[in-house]
Amino acid sequence: MTERMQKFVSLGQNWPEKRSATERAGDFHEIHRAFIAEKAAAQAARCAQCGVPFCQTHCPLQNNIPDWLRLTAEGRLLEAYEASAVTNPMPEICGRICPQDRLCEGACVIEQSGHGAVTIGAVEKYLTDTAWREGWVAPIKPRGERRESIGVVGAGPAGLAAAERLRLRGYKVTVYDRHDRIGGLLVYGIPNFKLEKEVVERRSQRLIDGGVKFELNCNVGETISFVELRQRHDAALIATGVYKARPLTAPHDQSVVAALDYLIASNRVGLGDDVPEFASGALDAKDRRVVVIGGGDTAMDCVRTARRQGAKSVTCLYRRDRANMPGSQREAGHAEEEGVGFDWLAAPKSVSKGAVRAARMQLGPPDASGRQTPEEQPNSAYEAPADLVIAALGFDAEDLSGWGVATTRWGTLKVNPLTYATNLPGVFAAGDIVRGASLVVWAIREGRDAADAMHAWIQENAKVAAE
Repeated sequence: MTERMQKFVSLGQNWPEKRSATERAGDFHEIHRAFIAEKAAAQAARCAQCGVPFCQTHCPLQNNIPDWLRLTAEGRLLEAYEASAVTNPMPEICGRICPQDRLCEGACVIEQSGHGAVTIGAVEKYLTDTAWREGWVAPIKPRGERRESIGVVGAGPAGLAAAERLRLRGYKVTVYDRHDRIGGLLVYGIPNFKLEKEVVERRSQRLIDGGVKFELNCNVGETISFVELRQRHDAALIATGVYKARPLTAPHDQSVVAALDYLIASNRVGLGDDVPEFASGALDAKDRRVVVIGGGDTAMDCVRTARRQGAKSVTCLYRRDRANMPGSQREAGHAEEEGVGFDWLAAPKSVSKGAVRAARMQLGPPDASGRQTPEEQPNSAYEAPADLVIAALGFDAEDLSGWGVATTRWGTLKVNPLTYATNLPGVFAAGDIVRGASLVVWAIREGRDAADAMHAWIQENAKVAAE
């Protein structure tokens, strides 16, 4: 193993070739070209094969990263793919959109030693893209069919992960979603330059081919009631995500666009849909001075989308400094390369026609979360020109109190943290609707684990009924 692995001293970190900032800012294609086999194997061989793999412990899915890196270095790509797919139903999606710099790669021992992390996400993407190309991605084949049926509310990452897990066990699974396509935020919230939609569509088709049914354009609570849905199925999983935009509290007489409205419009246009709000110019950044308020990953998606739409200028306004931004540092770096300006330590005071009035901030003592509290500097007000203002301030849960499910004071659903069970018998919940707006990888993890808990609950009920 030592001959093939632990080459981090002699071999530097190397990413798949990144397209030039000028080229990629002119389209919505993914920014990295594909790894070739030799480079993927070489980068995988840099792994130190740690006795305690911090990359794995910092992965929400607990992926067997050292194992499939070693198999990749040895050229055993089919086995490497199979090892990655054991814990992750969507490895090529996580390889593209996970903030590895905050998770596996950020925890990598050789990153901490100053040699640069193994490019885990890029190798993961390479493995699964190779698996699809070579026909290694096995169809869903349940060991046997069960009589019980399960309804899943939400066709996003948590719902899809659960649907696959449950279908593999032989359950009849129906997924309900308000949108007209499968994927939730994977399709409508994440831009193509991070995740091209064909990647999601082939995963969705695999579920359909495996027997999972989808009822699209079905808004539970309106199209059908949650009571009716429960009557149709033996158990239900709520995986709706959180879509309610947090409002900009600063006074404004100019329309402020919600980040998700802006991103959904852009993605729909990319999918070939007719989007009146985009055609009218209301949600199109072309030739406009754009200011995006916020410092998370959604804000980075917005500024980079505006750049590709041909904005005259794009500025990200964030009240803390770069070191304290909640979004990926890697994404911020991509945005800077593409010509996005960052106005750190700045907070909006008001929005008027043609400008955002802001104030300079300074970081004070830590708050209850441990982060330094932004404090306004006296007499520091200034104006930032803006024709299109986008608020990317995070998301809250929509009101599901009418469904009879207990909620927290934040509007998210209360569940048993070990079983994902709600207060209603046979009703479970997972993903952002439980933990609040978070990462796709956490939604996949919770969807997977909730499916296992639902199976255990059904098994126990069947056992009790038999007695």
